[in-house]
Amino acid sequence: MHSALLGQPTASPYSPPTLISNFYREEFLKHREFLQLQRESYSERAVADADAAICRVLGQLDRLCTRHEGVQMVSRLLRSFDVVTGVSVFSNRHLPH
Repeated sequence: MHSALLGQPTASPYSPPTLISNFYREEFLKHREFLQLQRESYSERAVADADAAICRVLGQLDRLCTRHEGVQMVSRLLRSFDVVTGVSVFSNRHLPH
């Protein structure tokens, strides 16, 4: 349950996989949007490769979230994209204090 305190959903017998995958789908779509907004900062190939990777994850998200430790793997992937897009930094700036 520790990861729930960090803002990450946890898989449990009471958390339908669709709710978890929908949460992650929204997060990956945010990263995809931020990537497009930052196109001028990266080469066309880098943007295309990152976008293709996000599309692959989105296409497999439901299946991944039902696998043993799949939620942890998806969470790691999301953090990897965050290093590039900076979505979490932007989001944290807009939270009320």
